[in-house]
Amino acid sequence: MPGPHRGNARLYPATRRLHGARIEPIVQSSAGSVPRLSVVIVARNEERNLPRCLASVCGWTDEIIVALNGTTDGSEAVARGAAAAVHHLPWRGYRDTKNDALGLARNNWVLALDADEEVSPELRREITAFLAGGDRKHFSGVRFPRKVWFIDRWITHGDWYPDLSLRLFRRDRARWGGDAIVHEKIECDGPVATVRGDLHHYSFPDVAAHLAKITPFADLFVRQQREKGGGFGATAAVTRPLWRFFRAYVLRRGFLDGFPGLYIAVATSFGVFVRHTRLFESERVRAPETGK
Repeated sequence: MPGPHRGNARLYPATRRLHGARIEPIVQSSAGSVPRLSVVIVARNEERNLPRCLASVCGWTDEIIVALNGTTDGSEAVARGAAAAVHHLPWRGYRDTKNDALGLARNNWVLALDADEEVSPELRREITAFLAGGDRKHFSGVRFPRKVWFIDRWITHGDWYPDLSLRLFRRDRARWGGDAIVHEKIECDGPVATVRGDLHHYSFPDVAAHLAKITPFADLFVRQQREKGGGFGATAAVTRPLWRFFRAYVLRRGFLDGFPGLYIAVATSFGVFVRHTRLFESERVRAPETGK
């Protein structure tokens, strides 16, 4: 999900466009001492993904914090092997748990990551140049594209890219906000810069992993709608899935990602349809009538 933010985003001279969003290089300038950077990762049973994520931030950041919740695999050993500080936090939902983890950081500048993400070499250069430059004083945060590896390729179109994410920010000016249940996002007070380096995302090792997310997210959607007082609407159940397919595959050129791009557009549309169907079910499900 893109990282919405408050405040105006200052953009450097454009070098290329991604779905209308300008992605620009950071120009380093003299600015005195470079601020120390903390990395905060919230994870649960991520023994498989953590080594890649940790390797991408080791050696050039000043502090790495791994906040585990309900972990039963070897994630703690992996984190400690990378000299990360490990903490165990109770799960309080995505937003609140990530804010709890954020409070563990010792430095004001924070890079927030998920265990299945990886800082690309280009993004590392952009971040280090930004922190070393004088322009950082004018910004409260930095956003960058997030690029997903799916099946056999990087996805560079459709609903999954550029997925601009605000993940580098000043802790005194930003917090995790948004919905308490799902779709958490960083809310930043002040201007936000945009850079072009990609944050790599290995969210789905296979199609089965992607399909497995449809039902849990549908359940979260139902819970969210109930708390908001929303209800099922037939028009939305029909038009929103169709719109999501058209937007992803045609308007955002998902067809350029080949068959995986078609799958993503279809699956996204189907996922939206399942969410509304689950909402319908939650309002009307009842025991079968006795046969006559």
